[in-house]
Amino acid sequence: MIDFRYHLVSIVAIFLALAVGIVMGTTLLQNPAVELAKKTSDDLAKSNGELRAEKEDLARRQAGNDSFVKEMTPVLAKVEGGLSGQKVLLVDAPGSTPALREAQQQVLELAEATVVGRVTISEKFLALDSEAVLDGLALQLKPTDLTYPTTATVYDKVAQLLADTLMTTDPAQTMPASSEAVLGAFQKGGFLSVEGKLTGPATLAVMFAPDKPFEGERADTQAGALVSVAAGLDIGSRGALIAGAETAVAPGGVITELRDSGEITQRVSSIDTLDMPAGRVVTVYALREQLAGRAGQYGIGTGATGFQPPVPSPTPVPSSSGS
Repeated sequence: MIDFRYHLVSIVAIFLALAVGIVMGTTLLQNPAVELAKKTSDDLAKSNGELRAEKEDLARRQAGNDSFVKEMTPVLAKVEGGLSGQKVLLVDAPGSTPALREAQQQVLELAEATVVGRVTISEKFLALDSEAVLDGLALQLKPTDLTYPTTATVYDKVAQLLADTLMTTDPAQTMPASSEAVLGAFQKGGFLSVEGKLTGPATLAVMFAPDKPFEGERADTQAGALVSVAAGLDIGSRGALIAGAETAVAPGGVITELRDSGEITQRVSSIDTLDMPAGRVVTVYALREQLAGRAGQYGIGTGATGFQPPVPSPTPVPSSSGS
């Protein structure tokens, strides 16, 4: 039988071992551990300071770059006549930022383009329960000479109808007689709105992408619907592009959907730097490229082929000496 004295000796031995461990830890391990922790802390503080300085330097460089581009935008936008003689339709997607569109409109006007008006697509346009109504409108309102492909989706049909109403390849063309009925029906249904009175059909279209990507089960369908609209406007005109900030290149983003769409990327351009002054100038160059029958994906996000298309050369000005 184990007596009390055995228990007492065992307890004393346990506490003695603990005391020895504590003493060894404080005498043998304390200094190296503290020194290592201090060194690690100093290294992290140094690295953090360097990163902060690098961030501040990059911010100064970006601010300087933006300032330069803002000052030079009138000159850059007018290279080779800019967009003189072209008529541009602005299309606001649901969730796009008015400030970015307004800034881009100013640059388009500096490039001597005529903005014929603005169409805003509503969230209802992208709702699941709206598809049957949209399909009915597309069939009911189409002119007799307009034929939809057998493989066309609801949004393909609507895009083709809107392009027939809003777009042209001839700057001298006037609004078709059916435009009032078509636009009126879509506005009455709450699918889109028209800012003011359109001054005529456009030769070019700029769609402004939503700031935030779509989420949920219908994200790809909603983004794809807007890509279909842009593609339809492109077919009915001399060119179209989708412009937005880098957030539009996230999963569920409209520019992401465009860049993953295969054949459409060969016709419709995109710019993901609209929140940068340089990006607004790039939009002008991308529209000029559209007029030449080419397309490109520009910016800094996934799928971009470069920051900008080849910059057009300014027309040489003859010297006074005639040499």
